[in-house]
Amino acid sequence: MVARFVAPGRVNVMGDHTDYNEGFVLPVAIDRACTVTATPRPGRRLTAVSADVPGTVELAVDGSDDPCDVAPAWGRFVAAAIRTLTDRGVEVAPSDLAVSSTVPVGSGLSSSSALAVALVLALADGAGTTVAGLDAARLASAAETIATGVPGGLMDQLASVFGRAQHALLIDCRDLSLTPVVIPPTIAMLVVHCGVPRTLVGSAYAARRAECEAAASRLGLRSLRDATLEQVGEVPRARHVVTENARVLHTATALPTGDLSVLGPLLLASHASLRDDYEVSTPELDTLVELLVECGAAGARLTGAGFGGCVVALTQRNHADDVLAKTTLRYRAATGIEPMGFVARAVDGARRVD
Repeated sequence: MVARFVAPGRVNVMGDHTDYNEGFVLPVAIDRACTVTATPRPGRRLTAVSADVPGTVELAVDGSDDPCDVAPAWGRFVAAAIRTLTDRGVEVAPSDLAVSSTVPVGSGLSSSSALAVALVLALADGAGTTVAGLDAARLASAAETIATGVPGGLMDQLASVFGRAQHALLIDCRDLSLTPVVIPPTIAMLVVHCGVPRTLVGSAYAARRAECEAAASRLGLRSLRDATLEQVGEVPRARHVVTENARVLHTATALPTGDLSVLGPLLLASHASLRDDYEVSTPELDTLVELLVECGAAGARLTGAGFGGCVVALTQRNHADDVLAKTTLRYRAATGIEPMGFVARAVDGARRVD
């Protein structure tokens, strides 16, 4: 029987580089998603094709193919998902996979996590195994780490699995508890890609993580989640984590009220911290944040790991299209780069689609 699974990408309203420090995050599963359709086939091999990028992947279902050796590069996620499941004792069934995605690649909207979640769910289903909830998120995270070689937190996969329509998710990355936070209909989330792709492989992402771990170790703490501002006031990387955690909690409280006079400054403070203390912004992201505010957004910030990708902004719903159009026009004139923006809608998490 043909099975189709959809896993959404996510935009992070607040809380970047806090997840791997056991902190707080506030992501939203959005109406851009990866779809994996699985059709059973005979034999002991699995094939995969993508509607978006060229190449065909053919792999053994026993997990014996090394993901690092798979080409094209997106096929490493398929090999990693197979290996992750077989390591768990799941007998992956031979099938033909068709992959497509509306999550922009390199945008900071978790296109790779959406792919990993959809693959894990589809392959487990084909094997007659039920994988759901936290287990699905952890398996997808493991597969993504194998495929990319970049250690990450669990936020992206949790958002993709547990997303809820018309809500953000307040996630405690220490105990992995999730609290839905309503997004009032008067508020619109704008997501604008700066036109410069983001890549974590070869970037300073792993270095930032190591710096945080070293800072926590020097303080004798399990993680920077337990640090105070007084302890880290002179350590920029750690200072960002401590202040960002506070901003997440403040944003989660303010969001349901729809008070943009509170939310806007929180977003701008987060961007300044990511730019100055964590040093993961770029001139293009900074320009985009400035223009969004000048064109009427209450506040904006880079979203995701940084080093390119997207900015998220909050504005009044009835002003969203106008703000987006004006920002796009001015950004293009200022940089010569074509941005890509949309009004994001919060959706339910990963699921089978009949």
